[in-house]
Amino acid sequence: MQAAQNDLITRIGPGTPCGALMRRYWQPVALLDEFDPRLFPEMAARPLKAVRLLGQDFVLFRDQSGRFGLLDRDCPHRGADLKFARHEGDGIRCPFHGWKFDAAGRCLETPAEPAGSTLCRRVRQQSYPLRTAAGVIFAWLGPDEVAPPELPAFDAFRAPATHSFAFKGMWRCNWLQAFEVGIDPAHPSFLHRMLDEGEDADAFGRQFRAASVGEVDGARWPMTRIMREFCSPEIRHEEVAPGLVRITTLRAIDQAHTHVRVTHAAFPYTFVIPLSETVTITQMHVPIDDTHTWWYSFFTSFGAPLDRETMRAQRMANTVLPDWTPRMGAHNDWGFSAEEQRGRTYLGMGEADINVHDQWAVESMGAIQDRTREHLGTSDKVIIANRRMLLQAIETVRNGDAPPLAVDAEAAAALSGPDTIDCIAPAQDWQAYWQRQAAAKREGAAWLAAAAAAA
Repeated sequence: MQAAQNDLITRIGPGTPCGALMRRYWQPVALLDEFDPRLFPEMAARPLKAVRLLGQDFVLFRDQSGRFGLLDRDCPHRGADLKFARHEGDGIRCPFHGWKFDAAGRCLETPAEPAGSTLCRRVRQQSYPLRTAAGVIFAWLGPDEVAPPELPAFDAFRAPATHSFAFKGMWRCNWLQAFEVGIDPAHPSFLHRMLDEGEDADAFGRQFRAASVGEVDGARWPMTRIMREFCSPEIRHEEVAPGLVRITTLRAIDQAHTHVRVTHAAFPYTFVIPLSETVTITQMHVPIDDTHTWWYSFFTSFGAPLDRETMRAQRMANTVLPDWTPRMGAHNDWGFSAEEQRGRTYLGMGEADINVHDQWAVESMGAIQDRTREHLGTSDKVIIANRRMLLQAIETVRNGDAPPLAVDAEAAAALSGPDTIDCIAPAQDWQAYWQRQAAAKREGAAWLAAAAAAA
């Protein structure tokens, strides 16, 4: 890849071609949990926080009526930082000269101006539309003249609170390399390889210890063994809807059995993968700026309700607030242990949280990966296809057209699922087998049945 192309697909600030593309989608801006006083006591008195997204700075706050507002961070008077605004219930007030704004950006007061001044009616702070879904606040940062699209009717956005959980974290790297690790079907055989079967498959972060659906000669095999012993998979990908790509990874076990892993990539930066037989992860990699990325994970259960408190506590233990950064990083070599690498894991960076493995892979590339130095192979076919789609989408927006998956309500409603699975299937019937298993998972979800009955 040429340097100019690498810049084109990684730079997302205001005025950049890729930034213009990104602004055609709803962006996760914060967890609803971040405004819960039980979890963050400071929010009881002052529910306001500074946020950065797509190279822009904002303040996000909730007023006394429960309405959220997202405003540009610099006061429109003389540019003071509204991160330090006074929260006054019905709006926020800049401490510099007392100008006050509501959640819609309307100027309510300019108290230093003479009596009778109409300046307040002629000033407005830039505000942005917001919506909530699956425990996350989304923002529309697109052009005023473009109607916001609808979120696709993915399971992650439809599941009730009892069966969903959202969390986030920050990686110190560009958004594209963060996303590309998730659509790379070959890397789990190496990056997440465990050198023994171990125990405690249900523990946090140990999903690759869990068994796949299906059996080989009456035995259920853990993912650990499959990934370790069959490391050169056949990779297939197909666009099942514009911008929605099904990735099928096949690992032939013997003449009678094939391991099938089905995941999906949703343009521009979302992927959907199985966590267990009944839980999926929908993960979005949202550019903070050119060199930092938010990842938002949406956990969706098709079986029992999720233990949200435990899931939150497990992940918070590895997170440093207020920046939501991981405890492991370049500053401590991501927890690398040469002894562990010799005897327990392929990477040597722990087995309790495989997110650290992905973090190392993408952060160690540098803040923005230099793709001019790459040598891609057949196993990178999904990466190559996605980059082509990205380049084409940038050109589409330049020409004034809508990019993939920036769809209206009718088209969004048709985008259900998408299905994911890990299974050991009959080698001659693997396609029908995984589809039956995925259908059975959905049929077992009481909340999906309730939604269908109400429709």
